[in-house]
Amino acid sequence: MTESTHNPPSPKKKEPTRRDFLLLTAGAVGAVGTAYFAWPFIDSMNPAADILAQSTVDVDLSPIPAGQAITVVWRGKPIFVRHRTPKEIKEAEQTPLSQLIDPETDQDRVKKGHDDWLIVVGICTHLGCIPTGNKPTQTRGKYGGWSCPCHGSLYDTSGRVRRGPAPLNLAIPPYTFLTSTQIRLGVDEVAHG
Repeated sequence: MTESTHNPPSPKKKEPTRRDFLLLTAGAVGAVGTAYFAWPFIDSMNPAADILAQSTVDVDLSPIPAGQAITVVWRGKPIFVRHRTPKEIKEAEQTPLSQLIDPETDQDRVKKGHDDWLIVVGICTHLGCIPTGNKPTQTRGKYGGWSCPCHGSLYDTSGRVRRGPAPLNLAIPPYTFLTSTQIRLGVDEVAHG
């Protein structure tokens, strides 16, 4: 006897039926319908244009002498606006990145040509406390910036964390200079919103 190999017949491809077409069409129509009715609800969660327009705050810098700071409220958050002295700028620029918990150059934290102004969100990056040091009577800590009274984090004159437990530098809010003595907080979000 000779050995013969028996190959099973190849399965036939199933031709799409009318039922398959109807199921596919019904699913597509259902998905489009769901998106159509869900979009107004999802879109309603976005802030309206008039709210975004109100989300900017203009700050006049002219009354702030060098070495002093003010606190401005923007979107419910304290914003520290500090007019830095040449000595504070020099110390911030000369700090080795290796000494920083969250390494970032001073030049990356200020607007080019406006090195004497530092604008930061005044909320400690550890647990959300408000650091002291914005008023002349408050302690600024060892590094001349801000000191968190809750857990002892210290920030330098560039708002960089120098001693923890805070893990990150003070945040930089979106802002732009309108003139040499006026800034607008929140302008980036409105321009791109």
